[in-house]
Amino acid sequence: MANALFIVWRESVEAILVIAILLAWIRTRQDPRITPAHLWTGVAGGLLLAGALAAAMVMAQSQLAGQALEAFQAGILLVAAGLITHMVLWMRHQGRHLKRNLEDGLKQAAATATGGTSAALLAAIAVGREGSETVLFLYGLAMEQSGQVLSQLLGGAMAGFGLALATAWLIQRGARWLPSRLFFRATEIVLLLLAAALLVGGVERLINMEWLPPLVEPLWDSSGLLDEGTLVGGIAGAFAGYRAHPSLTLLLAWLAYWAAVGWLTRAPKAARPAHG
Repeated sequence: MANALFIVWRESVEAILVIAILLAWIRTRQDPRITPAHLWTGVAGGLLLAGALAAAMVMAQSQLAGQALEAFQAGILLVAAGLITHMVLWMRHQGRHLKRNLEDGLKQAAATATGGTSAALLAAIAVGREGSETVLFLYGLAMEQSGQVLSQLLGGAMAGFGLALATAWLIQRGARWLPSRLFFRATEIVLLLLAAALLVGGVERLINMEWLPPLVEPLWDSSGLLDEGTLVGGIAGAFAGYRAHPSLTLLLAWLAYWAAVGWLTRAPKAARPAHG
């Protein structure tokens, strides 16, 4: 539940801030060609896009069975891990220019005869991107859950959205209480830990399918110090990919991930990935 809450909280804050920036610009300019109605139409379109992705993923899973289903789920976990990492790296590079880029997009839209449609499309892309990422992340988390825990996952997602509304309000109302830079820097650390956990889950499924060799299994047994069945062990597994009986392949994948993250976060800005 906690990881779902965090994912929805972080992603929703970003989406809400984007909407707030666009809405403030529209109200300040009061251009009859671009109105709040265009913005909300775009927001609705973005949410529909995310909903369509969720429906497509559920439909795809319902058509698969056996090893094909395992491969599909492993792929989702790996893709979700990659997207979370990409999002964090993009925000480190582009986050400070987000407001200016959005306003520039609206200025360009206002200069055209189809300004309202262009503004709606801009909002749809922004919200649809965040919503689609959230759907994919939650689906990856759900791969490890079932039954009653799935309802807890949904509860965590709803709580995360409510918390996001409050957080976005704080950021908008008073930077001295919750500076946006501090918020995004703190949450990106947890996001990277979650990405590492999803990567571990994906690699683990590939090993179980015998698509990857374990090399050495188990490499060690740390259950005496921290058992995955305990509350703390479960949290460490969900948020950082901890395993009490890891294989060498799993450890190498985990180490390679953090080595890549360390290199990318220190790479020159020109070498960092572009979002979209």
